[in-house]
Amino acid sequence: MGQTFACKILGRKAGRRVVPGEIVEVEPDAAMSHDNTAAIAKTFAELGVKRLAQADRHVIVLDHCAPAANEKFARNHQEIRRFVRDHSIPHFYDVGRGVCHQVMVEQGHVAPGALIVGSDSHSTTYGALGAFSTGIGRSEMAVIMATGRIWLRVPESVKINISGSPPRGLSAKDIMLKIIGDLGADGALYQSVCFSGPVVAGFSISSRMVLANMAVEMGAKNGYVEPDARTRAFLDNRIRSPLEPVLSDPDAPWAAVHEFDVSDLEPQIACPHAVDNVVPVSKAAGVEIDQVFFGSCTNARLEDFEIVASVLRGSRVHPNVRMIVAPASSEVYAQALRKGYIQDISDAGALIINSGCGPCMGNHQGVPAPGEVVLSTSNRNFRGRFGCAEAEIYLASPLIAAISAVHGRITGLGK
Repeated sequence: MGQTFACKILGRKAGRRVVPGEIVEVEPDAAMSHDNTAAIAKTFAELGVKRLAQADRHVIVLDHCAPAANEKFARNHQEIRRFVRDHSIPHFYDVGRGVCHQVMVEQGHVAPGALIVGSDSHSTTYGALGAFSTGIGRSEMAVIMATGRIWLRVPESVKINISGSPPRGLSAKDIMLKIIGDLGADGALYQSVCFSGPVVAGFSISSRMVLANMAVEMGAKNGYVEPDARTRAFLDNRIRSPLEPVLSDPDAPWAAVHEFDVSDLEPQIACPHAVDNVVPVSKAAGVEIDQVFFGSCTNARLEDFEIVASVLRGSRVHPNVRMIVAPASSEVYAQALRKGYIQDISDAGALIINSGCGPCMGNHQGVPAPGEVVLSTSNRNFRGRFGCAEAEIYLASPLIAAISAVHGRITGLGK
């Protein structure tokens, strides 16, 4: 019997054939951490190891409270910069470079067939390029710093086939919200999820990143798209190593196969306070909003800016709405600036802030007040996610977010 993508990658790293359920000790190709590196460094020091096992495999990005909002965060960043210098870590991206997952992809730290771990749950994002990538805990990252290795359980694999002819205005975000709404927040618990089908094949890398990014919102260990010509074109001049794609065998065993035909699907929205509390936008239409956040590691790339700018060009953000915009990275910001998208969005009355995770995490830059309603393009709407336990968070695509910002209430297409 053939093997799945997950078994092949983890087996190659373990040096033997593996099956789901096994515990393997493996060596990651890259290990990412962010503002939590200071806490990880303290645990590493407690292990009594003096030097990192493989400093060149660590990537550190300051993005969760960047620039620092107060002295506490400033000291945290200071400790990280000192740790980077003391251990000669070559891949360090200071405040302003962008959201860690976007930076990892842009800067060539992600390649098909790679095994990547990150001390952030949305490290599943890198599966969009055919990598096995997953989030891990801080203590696990400290052990990798000390030994260069980690234990992982080999996951079972499921396939999600997406077919049909997507209607006008339907995005990868809408499709992913539909999938999570149908399967549930634990619908792929500790499973390796393969997104496939003609719709996925036609998606850009940015849209594929939405699928992989939000795979963790249904409990997946990792989510991925098999690499193709589009992947190779995207990675050209970004990575130096030869591409080594890993594909599931034609006769690989799947724990489940889910079929989604999106031909008649309308834009979706996740309502408070759960990512799987999903309904068509038409069922939430009319809810007045106080703030729109267009940003995060899910939806803040160039193609998203093009969509938002096309809605806001010549329009104005509703006077009762604050619209906060955070590009996924400084690279995205520069591209959007050159194309005039930043000007269009700013002229409409939106506030452009630096690239980072501040609003999404609720650390700074847009914490809502009790009772306020936020419509966000991010990936989580748990109570307190934006820094206020008494605010209500809805999740939608950049298109729906922009249209709603103009109308001052949740609004679907054609309104």
